[in-house]
Amino acid sequence: MIVIGLMSGTSADGIDAAVVRLDGTPPALTWEALGHSHRSFTPELRAELFACFHPDSSSVDRLCRLNFALGQAFGAAALAAARDAGLTMDKIDLIGSHGQTMWHEPPVNGNGSTLQLGEPAVIAEMTGVPVVSNFRTRDMAVGGQGAPLVPLADWLLLSHPTKIRTAQNIGGIANVTYLPSQKENGVIAFDTGPGNMLIDEAARLATKGEWTYDHDGELAAQGHVDENLLAEWLMESYFQQQPPRTTGRELFGTQRATEYWNQATSHGLGPNDIVATITALTARSIEHAYRTFLPAFPDEVIVSGGGARNRTLMTMLKERLTPATVTTSDEYGLGVEAKEAVAFAVLAYETWHKRPGNIPTATGASRAVVLGSITY
Repeated sequence: MIVIGLMSGTSADGIDAAVVRLDGTPPALTWEALGHSHRSFTPELRAELFACFHPDSSSVDRLCRLNFALGQAFGAAALAAARDAGLTMDKIDLIGSHGQTMWHEPPVNGNGSTLQLGEPAVIAEMTGVPVVSNFRTRDMAVGGQGAPLVPLADWLLLSHPTKIRTAQNIGGIANVTYLPSQKENGVIAFDTGPGNMLIDEAARLATKGEWTYDHDGELAAQGHVDENLLAEWLMESYFQQQPPRTTGRELFGTQRATEYWNQATSHGLGPNDIVATITALTARSIEHAYRTFLPAFPDEVIVSGGGARNRTLMTMLKERLTPATVTTSDEYGLGVEAKEAVAFAVLAYETWHKRPGNIPTATGASRAVVLGSITY
């Protein structure tokens, strides 16, 4: 099958679309990435998204309209991805759309909830292709966190016959998949904590709105890390929480970034120093998660997501994660911006074949289940 995977993460900057040729059955799954494209949200749609992220500025009618507007954006992204890959839509067999997470509450005492918008019926009507969507809810229905869901794809695409690897994604939130050698069992995965979300907001504040992210880590590279403040931030209770665990904008969003910014300013830090210290928080929280919660330290760390383009963050990771070799998924034929979209193409393929897509040791679910809903 040729499947388009669609993904918009917690950074909410736009839609990544990956066109993937898939064949076979796990673990003997064969794959080939045929193309990847990114479509940024219009300023108007992104502004509406961020307004609707906050309960005090959202409303049921705005969410209802946003669901259809996002469906149109995801449908347009699928059409563009096929065109960019040199394919007509009649060559596309399936679309897997993660949608845009608006709210995510991990289970507490058995009760959790999650909401992704991006109406699949609109995508299906625009493209003429069946759409698999709403992946996270079935995992939560059997007691899981609803995330992370990429570990199955990580295992199929990146595991090694003899080496221990981690697949470290750094989007708005950072998550890790621990990949033992293919001779062993024991894949686990969880959100390590903040990824780019806090850094993006710090860069915006540092440049008075001129930048929406720290280009190549330039701002952080010009600053100095305040170790005392960093140590205080690392006392956040989430970092001590045993996996499986997930987090999101609700904990590490703009409100937390503003708190950190104001606190750092009161300590006399300049803008670049604040960006550097917040960048170090992402790196150190990843290191802490590895040294505290992984069964063994990895031989190789494969980084994907927008954070892989932040040179200062990557330098910090290479320093903190020794003796592991830190590389990017680009080196394995899987573009750093494309990996999560590829993962949802794989998950859609598995759903179409009525095979489970979650890994209970990663999400905490009571059992493996077929994920998502299919809109024909």
